[in-house]
Amino acid sequence: MTGTGPLREPDMPRTMKVRPKALRTGFTTGACSAAAAKAAALLLRDGTAPTSVEIGFPSGNRHTFDVLSAERLDDTATAVVVKDAGDDPDVTHGAHLTVTVRRCEDVVFRAGVGVGTVTKAGLGLEVGGPAINPVPRRMITEAVREVLGENGFEVTISVPTGEVMARKTTNRRLGVEGGISILGTTGIVRPFSTASWRASVEQAVAVMAAQQVPTLVLATGGRTERAAVRLLPELPPVAFVEVGDFTGAALRRAVEHGLTDVVFVGMVGKLTKLASGVLMTHYTRSKVDTELLGRISTDHGIGTDQAAEVVAATTARRAYEVWEGAGLLRACGDDLCARVADVLRRFSAEACVETGLPAGRELRTRVAMVDFTAEHVVSATEAGWVSA
Repeated sequence: MTGTGPLREPDMPRTMKVRPKALRTGFTTGACSAAAAKAAALLLRDGTAPTSVEIGFPSGNRHTFDVLSAERLDDTATAVVVKDAGDDPDVTHGAHLTVTVRRCEDVVFRAGVGVGTVTKAGLGLEVGGPAINPVPRRMITEAVREVLGENGFEVTISVPTGEVMARKTTNRRLGVEGGISILGTTGIVRPFSTASWRASVEQAVAVMAAQQVPTLVLATGGRTERAAVRLLPELPPVAFVEVGDFTGAALRRAVEHGLTDVVFVGMVGKLTKLASGVLMTHYTRSKVDTELLGRISTDHGIGTDQAAEVVAATTARRAYEVWEGAGLLRACGDDLCARVADVLRRFSAEACVETGLPAGRELRTRVAMVDFTAEHVVSATEAGWVSA
């Protein structure tokens, strides 16, 4: 079984590949909405449509945005800013953030077409209100007040294709219906942002806790998540989280929020890294421990030559193939799953200590390994989970 040393997510590697060209940053939906709101406010005040606007960011910096269009109708003005996500593969890249502003007594935010409405607690937003996060609200308020002063105003944000975009996000699972969320904590989109993924994982756990769902189901990607849903159909959709490489962060938040159970569903490569005590499983930051796979192979009676082949392999998939060929996939896979469950349990126990929670609050951990199609569970800590 695994050792008893402390578990941790590894530090960034000391040497990294140098990119020939820096990736371009972009702007969040919240920043684009603030820019559109300021453009609409300027049109409302001056009667002239601006072609660009400058707004402040939480960092104290200011950035300029082009205004695609702006028009005034009676006591309202509407402006459009197109989101540029830079080199980030963001589903909202190119979205037309369309903001309508009118004067009123208070500061009011509304969701227009393509912007979601909050239907569940746990997001830090009022249930029944628009899915416009706190930092974008502050940015919009400050941008409009630069134009209209301390007077009240109503802001309605629309995204014409937002409902279609939202289908590619986890919004419905988190309790946001009807469109995208207006997001952003800094106003800036960092390309391929691991920080944003980690934040989304932690938010998903918070929503679960607010819904009093005690079992967190982690999967490393879309296929394994679908396998997890088939395996545990009795659980609500909010229980399933595509964790990527942030297993440690998810477990820590699960402990903090008082969840009781965690199920991990994955393929042999990720499971091998977890069994080795590596909670950050990104392929550039950790390697598969083939020596561990070799020991598992030997423990279950695989011949010396085959075990040596496993140790010399460059991927965990080869171990899977050797186990399968020897008729020992179930036995070796069950062993691997048990080791992963032990690592997850120990990590959650350490998280209890780190957060000052009483002993005995560690998570009950269960693990399932699926084949490379993610259609079948081939090994698991629970015998009844394995496909016939």
